[in-house]
Amino acid sequence: MSSFRLRDYTPKSLYGRLAALVALPVIAIFAIFALYYYQEHIRDVNEKLSQSIAREVGLIVDICDRSDLASEAEMRIESQLGLRFDCAHETGLEWPEGARQKFGYDDVLRGQLSVVTEHPFRVRVIESGRVLDFRHQTGDDTIRVVVDRKRALAANTHFTIVWVLLGALFMLTLAFAFLRNQVRSILRLTEAAKAFGRGRDLPGFRPSGATEIRDAARAVTDMRARLTAFTDQRTAMLAGVSHDLRTPLTRLKLQLAMMEQSEEITGARTDLDDMSKMLDEYLAFASGEEGERAEDLRLDHIARTVSERIDGARVEEAPEISVTARPMALTRTLSNLISNGVGYGDRCEVRLLKGPRMAEILIDDDGPGIPEDKREDAFRPFHRLDDGRSQNVAGTGLGLTLARDFARSHGGDIRLEDSPLGGLRVRLRLPY
Repeated sequence: MSSFRLRDYTPKSLYGRLAALVALPVIAIFAIFALYYYQEHIRDVNEKLSQSIAREVGLIVDICDRSDLASEAEMRIESQLGLRFDCAHETGLEWPEGARQKFGYDDVLRGQLSVVTEHPFRVRVIESGRVLDFRHQTGDDTIRVVVDRKRALAANTHFTIVWVLLGALFMLTLAFAFLRNQVRSILRLTEAAKAFGRGRDLPGFRPSGATEIRDAARAVTDMRARLTAFTDQRTAMLAGVSHDLRTPLTRLKLQLAMMEQSEEITGARTDLDDMSKMLDEYLAFASGEEGERAEDLRLDHIARTVSERIDGARVEEAPEISVTARPMALTRTLSNLISNGVGYGDRCEVRLLKGPRMAEILIDDDGPGIPEDKREDAFRPFHRLDDGRSQNVAGTGLGLTLARDFARSHGGDIRLEDSPLGGLRVRLRLPY
């Protein structure tokens, strides 16, 4: 049985939580106010009004029972109390069409009638609820008293609640608009941080919002500037190292080419070629293709083009997918991954899948694969596995490292899985 967790029933977004934090107290206060207003204040007012009307109606019935005073008192009561009544002793007096026995706070009025006067009354609402019709039966005759409902019960009480509700909605609207502006600044900062992490700029970004949000935005931009300066310095240094190393390597290759060819010379030339390749891969890993700008690319076109250049690779599925990436880095990554699949197995199949947010490139081979407990080690720089996956295959151990670095710098990732072909599956995920 799962335990209760409040976070399972609360909004997940910051804006939703802030809105709930503002709205719930306002709704609770409004509900308490409305309940108190109707249950206490309005009921007390209606009790006082009903008590007064009950006394006046009781007085009228007493006067009407005394027929010698009825005609004299009728004019005085109508002018002073504003009551319309009929002291005629008639039989068979029927209620007007549309009269209702039940109405708001009728229990309060009936209770006051039973307390103030001993005369039994029947009460109906007539004339579309604007008038109360009191009737007292005396033998075969009926005494009828008609009273404006506003005098007996508080009218239009809902207007107060409506105005309070409108005021609360107005304040909530202002609060939500303010919260939306603050959350928009946070979302903008999040987009900028994601773009900076992928090596791209966010056009028109500038710190905005509250002071704390502005400080966080300035910290992110300052951090990016420092990282960019560090990367540029590192790239410049590596470019100088590359030039210094390539010059003696080229000179050694030239000297070996001019010497008499032998088995030792051939081996030395092979070693120099391997050193040159290792240098190229190391520089690519260290620089990370920093000088290349991201562009909108057709991932299916690039995957198909790279596969066609490599013998033994075959593209199974390639739906139309557009991504934003550095073209040379993407081509280099796919080339390394597909070349590994071809080099380690007899079959290599490439498929593209279009998910809800991510595009996936699946590269399957039928080679020896990589044990699950060693798959994370395969991403370590210059790390070569000791099993059959690495035997008789040239390389420096940077292919998967470069691929993961590329994927994560573009907001994606790369994973190693078991392949349906019996070997290794490389799953490259990129946002589109």
